Amino acid sequence: MVCTRSFFAVFTALCMWFSACLPAHAAPVTSPAYNSSVASNASGGADNNNGVDGRYGSIVVDVDSLEIVHARQIDAKRYPASLTKLMTLYLTFDALDSGQLKIDQKLTVSRNAQNTPPGKLGVKAGQTITVDQAIQALAVKSANDVAVVLAEALGGTEAQFAEMMTEKALSLGMIKTEFSNPHGLPNPLQVTTARDMAKLALAHLNNHRRYYHYFGQKIFRYKGKEYKNTNSLLHSLAGIDGFKTGYTRASGYNLVISAEREGRRIIAVVLGGASSGSRNTHMKDLVERSFDTLGVQPVASLAPVAVSSKKAPSTPKRQVIREPVPKKAAPKNAAYKTSLPAAVRLRGRNSAPVTIITQGDPAAVFQPPALDHSWAIQIGAFANERAATAQLESLSLLVGAGAAPAISRIENAGRTLFRARFTQMNFENAHETCRALGALKTGCVVISPSGR
Repeated sequence: MVCTRSFFAVFTALCMWFSACLPAHAAPVTSPAYNSSVASNASGGADNNNGVDGRYGSIVVDVDSLEIVHARQIDAKRYPASLTKLMTLYLTFDALDSGQLKIDQKLTVSRNAQNTPPGKLGVKAGQTITVDQAIQALAVKSANDVAVVLAEALGGTEAQFAEMMTEKALSLGMIKTEFSNPHGLPNPLQVTTARDMAKLALAHLNNHRRYYHYFGQKIFRYKGKEYKNTNSLLHSLAGIDGFKTGYTRASGYNLVISAEREGRRIIAVVLGGASSGSRNTHMKDLVERSFDTLGVQPVASLAPVAVSSKKAPSTPKRQVIREPVPKKAAPKNAAYKTSLPAAVRLRGRNSAPVTIITQGDPAAVFQPPALDHSWAIQIGAFANERAATAQLESLSLLVGAGAAPAISRIENAGRTLFRARFTQMNFENAHETCRALGALKTGCVVISPSGR
C-alpha cells in the first residue's frame, strides 16, 4: 500500500511538472510566422482520429527555470511522425546504460525490418548493423527500417516495443502520448502533444546527456554513402545543437530543437508546419524571441566551423578539454584516451576563430570522469532568496556533504529569480541525484560544465 501511494505521488508530480512552471502572468512569445503559413495549417489536413483535430502546436521551455516562455495549443493531440524516434532512442540509451545493449553490438536485420516503408537505410534481412550505426541512422537519417531493428532487439516485436514506449512515456509524465510503432509512420492511434515532446527532450538532456551528441551530428556515413542530418537548422542558427525532425501528410512538418546561448538553454517544439521552410522560419523566430525574453543578447547566425587536422600554432594558450563522460568512472590513474583530431577550430563568443589543441601538447588536459567535479544540479528558481535557501537546506542531507549549495540571482522577463543549485558534483552523482529528486515540483536539472 505504501509503495502504491508513493508511485501515485511521483506520478502526480510528474504530470503537473510543466503546468507548475508556467507563471499566470507570463505572456507567450508571438511570432509573425505563426500568424501566416504555419497557422494556416493549424486546423486542417489531419484525420479526426483519437482526439486529433488539427496539426499545429508549439512550446518553448527555459531549461534552467523550467518556465514556459511560449505556448500555443501545447496540450492538443497531434501526430508525432518521426519525432517518435526520440522515444525509440531514449529506450535504446536506457538499454546501453543497463548493459542490455553494447555500443558495438551487432544487431541482425529481420525481413520485417527490411520491408518497412521509406524513408529507410536499405538494410537487408540477414545483414547486421551495430548499435552505434543504428543510433546514427535514426538520429541523422531518420531511417524507419533501422528503427524496427532496434525495436525488435529490445522488445521482441514492434507491438511489444510500442507498449514499452508508451509505458516509458507515462513514467516521464507524457500523459497524452501513445505509441503504436517505433518509427512514426502513419497510425491514427499514435499521438502526442507539444508539451509531451518537450518533456521527452528534457528527459534526454537530464538522463542521457552523454548521448546527446548524436542529435547534433551533421553527417552519417554508412557503406560508402553519406547522409546529411534532416535538421537543416543544426549548427546554422546560433546555439542550436541537436534533436529531431518529423513529417507525414497527416502530421505536417514537425521539429524539436535544443539551443544554448550564454549558458542559457531552451527546448523548442513546433508541430504541424505547412512546409519545411515555413516550419524552420517559425522555429528561428521562436528561438530568437525566446532568448530575447530570457535576456540573452542576439547573435548573428554563423556558418558551421569545420574540424581541422592541420598542425596547431606552436604557442597555444593553455586549455582544459573535457570529453563526454562514460557511464562507468575511470580508475584513478587510468590513461584517458581520445580520438579527437589534432586541432579544432571553433568560434569564440565574439565570433573570432579560436584554435583548441587536443593532441600532442601537454597544455591539453583531459579530466578523468571520477575527478571532474564541475557538474551541478538545479533544484528550482524562486521568487526570493529565502525560498531558495530553504529548498537547499531541506535537501542537503539527501544530496550529501560533497556538494556545495549555491544561489545565483538572474533577471528573467523583467522578474528577479534566485536559482538554487548544488555544485562541485561529478557526472555520476549529479545524474543519480536528479533521478532521486525526480518527483520535485520545482524539478531537478543537471547542469553540465559548459552550462554553468
